[in-house]
Amino acid sequence: MKTLQVLLDGIANGLHPGAQVYVSRNGKTLIDDAIGELRPGVPMTRDSLTLWMSASKPLAAICVAVLWEKGLLSLEDLVTRFIPEFAAGGKEAITIHHLLTHTGGFRGPMNSYSTDPWDRLIERICAMKLESGWIPGKKAGYHTATSWFILGEIIRRIDGRPYDRFVREMLLEPLGCVNSWVGMPADAYAANRDRIAPMYSTNPGEKASNTTLDAQWECAMVAPGANGRGPIRELAKVFEMLNDEVGTISDERKQPLHRSSFILHRCTVEAFTARHRVGMMDVTFRHIIDWGLGFIIDSKHYNQPTLPYGYGPHASPQTFGHSGNQSSCAFCDPEHGLIVAWTCNGQPGEERHLARQNAINAAVYEDAGLV
Repeated sequence: MKTLQVLLDGIANGLHPGAQVYVSRNGKTLIDDAIGELRPGVPMTRDSLTLWMSASKPLAAICVAVLWEKGLLSLEDLVTRFIPEFAAGGKEAITIHHLLTHTGGFRGPMNSYSTDPWDRLIERICAMKLESGWIPGKKAGYHTATSWFILGEIIRRIDGRPYDRFVREMLLEPLGCVNSWVGMPADAYAANRDRIAPMYSTNPGEKASNTTLDAQWECAMVAPGANGRGPIRELAKVFEMLNDEVGTISDERKQPLHRSSFILHRCTVEAFTARHRVGMMDVTFRHIIDWGLGFIIDSKHYNQPTLPYGYGPHASPQTFGHSGNQSSCAFCDPEHGLIVAWTCNGQPGEERHLARQNAINAAVYEDAGLV
């Protein structure tokens, strides 16, 4: 298969020690494989627990969609409806829609990994000032972490459960993703330590580190925008659910919110994966990127050769998903019934990763006979 060969070439060229890849079409699995090493001398397997980084963001968007379907929030609700203290620093006009489309304007200096407890992180974000000259909804810039912590806090204040429990109980477990977490408990870490893949710096322009982001506290960090972990095929199951035309209206939805299973209505999936942010320059990525509600929508029609985190040359315009920092990609191409998810445990620098991402995604379509 061309896809596996691209990943093997990446190992040979020092881009990553190992990788996982899953591809399905119309419910049929085409690829479910792992290659290379998790760490030196330890093979990467299909059951290894890999770090999804920002490919975790759609999980938070889906959790918001659950609450939206229940009528517990509106996309145009001000954040302050649920978190009054968020108004500090001129942020009172920011809505949930702004959070999901990266148009809020409070990117801040923080990233997703911190030793601070959840409540302290929320305090820090609420105290941030609106960026100078930013009118929410009128300017776009990718928020690496801040807005995703706020989405997680909105979920907590509505439902009562912390985000890690909500996403686990309302999304991951019902879909059979029992080896995946966004914030891994201590007992799960102890039981799975040997399966957790480190993330390696393979960028020749930087001083390489041995391992990163696999310590117990890093795995335990509840970071809705970055810290999903598990076998990549379990992330693919989430996208298969979004593409599933069968049983999209379930009797389960009539039950109280504490029920532990759900399937989103088709109209909800269509609403969240439609283009809500169109033709706007993203001042973080410095490219024009269209956005749904928490999902990156295929944007290659803007003819930007260096467009980051796209879905390759063959994806249909309706393709939606998300990628993780120099390492992972997960998406659904509904026109072709195609689900793709892959992750590499090496971050080779943006330029080399861009070439790798485009090559992997192009090869997937070629292997599927869609070119």
